[in-house]
Amino acid sequence: MADDSEAPVEASTETAALRDAIAAEHTAVWGYGVVGAALGPGARQPAVDSEAAHRDVRDRLVALLDERKADPVPAKAAYSLPFPVLSPVDAASLAVALEDGVAAAWVQVLGGADERDVRRLAVDTLSATEVRAVPWRAAAGRTPVTNAFPGLPTA
Repeated sequence: MADDSEAPVEASTETAALRDAIAAEHTAVWGYGVVGAALGPGARQPAVDSEAAHRDVRDRLVALLDERKADPVPAKAAYSLPFPVLSPVDAASLAVALEDGVAAAWVQVLGGADERDVRRLAVDTLSATEVRAVPWRAAAGRTPVTNAFPGLPTA
């Protein structure tokens, strides 16, 4: 008889949401490479910092899913861009789209979270996505630059 302790954990709502969040984090890590490439050398640091932040969250999620014996979603080799990125304004708009996409995934984690630590991670990550998105919205010429409810659909 097989040892049940080695069997993968059944995908709970929380685990499924975490897997979706890791997919969004993969997208953001890849996307910030595109953002940085469209910015001048002196303007790339915010993209580098944002990519590192998403990489850190992604790695934390991989460890969390590993603890649950749940396979993380693998990164894709490439992702489709929602629009051509040909200028710094386009790059800022892509950064906004990346942060908004990550925020939407983390709202789902928060909605399905069973564990207090997961809820805390979701709230912290949602807050961080909004903090990062504000200067990108300003650089993209978007108003308002803040979103009171990051990750939720806008009217």
